[in-house]
Amino acid sequence: MIGAMRRSSFSPISLLRYAGLITYASAGVPLVRRNWIETGAERTAIHATRALHAESHNVLLMWAASYVVFGVVYWLLTRNLASRRHWSMKLVGLLVLTATAIAINWFSVSGLGALLLAVATLVLPWLLPLPVAIVWLVLQYAAIIPVYAMFPHVTLGFAVIQSGLYLGSSVIVFIASEVARQQVDAREDQRRLNSELRATRALLAESSRISERMRIARELHDLVGHHLTALSLNLEVAGHLVVNEDASAHVARARTTAKQLLADVREVVSELRDDEGIQLTDALRDLTEGVPGLTVHLELPPRFAVGDSRRAQVLLRCTQEIITNAVRHARARHLWLRFEEGAGGMLVLKAHDDGRGAGEVIPGNGLMGMRERLAEVGGHLAIQTDRDRGFALEASLPMERAV
Repeated sequence: MIGAMRRSSFSPISLLRYAGLITYASAGVPLVRRNWIETGAERTAIHATRALHAESHNVLLMWAASYVVFGVVYWLLTRNLASRRHWSMKLVGLLVLTATAIAINWFSVSGLGALLLAVATLVLPWLLPLPVAIVWLVLQYAAIIPVYAMFPHVTLGFAVIQSGLYLGSSVIVFIASEVARQQVDAREDQRRLNSELRATRALLAESSRISERMRIARELHDLVGHHLTALSLNLEVAGHLVVNEDASAHVARARTTAKQLLADVREVVSELRDDEGIQLTDALRDLTEGVPGLTVHLELPPRFAVGDSRRAQVLLRCTQEIITNAVRHARARHLWLRFEEGAGGMLVLKAHDDGRGAGEVIPGNGLMGMRERLAEVGGHLAIQTDRDRGFALEASLPMERAV
């Protein structure tokens, strides 16, 4: 059980990242060994290096610099692979990884750079679409063919074979990374569906509660109220027919009690009908909690309720779409949602994030769906954004049904 708990504490991204670091450290062993030229095979390698490069000391420095740059960029690039923020900078980092790995291949006159290309392969499925990532994988190993061909006593055919062998081993790395990415996406979809399910369940519970209160109010009004009214009328008639003073006093007291009871029933019915708003606090919190890579700041009125389930559904779907846009498109870290009562009996949802924004708003299916839902209940949507200044919108809809 302890082993299972420890195993479950590592995410697929963490496992891939540390596997790449181990491979990176292994590729640096020949660089840090001071006596590596003393063995037979390694002496041949250093002789080949000196035959290819005139200044072996400078070559060693360039090798070391390339190795350090590769490690630093890999560490920074894999800190948050699942995040879609700063995609252009990550793409530059991927280019640096590929270039430094090829440089290490050249300076070391060995296949160490090809091993580091396998480390860079871990990142490909997370940054590029699958077809582009496959093309990048093939091209980066094709790029080291000319490097191998320039080594002493290496023919072009052998260089192609050597590059193909490294490419074949990297395919396993690529597939493992792609599977891990798909698992992360599946978990995010599952989390999103689970939050939507909890929010919908809370909405259904509220709707059921309101329906039950309305049913009880109708039963009290139609049955108990009717019988109490009939009882009060009969007691009034009885009061006129009774001659005995003692009996008349009892009838009068009973009539007074019946009237008071009828008034109490009507008051209870009024309270039941007045409290018919659907509470959305729990549903909205279920929808906004636990979003990976995004902190949602939710601000609600003290008593947040809407008049009917249709408007409640519109608010939940709009909130859901805003969160999805902030994560997938805006690549934001923080999202602020504020619900408040506006002028003219309008309910206003104000949202803004710290994402990348856009110079021009091109409505997609999500924004168009929000506009359509709001228009069906008499509401409207306003959008404001600018490049590198986040995305802000304001959705408003009437609190009550339009007459």
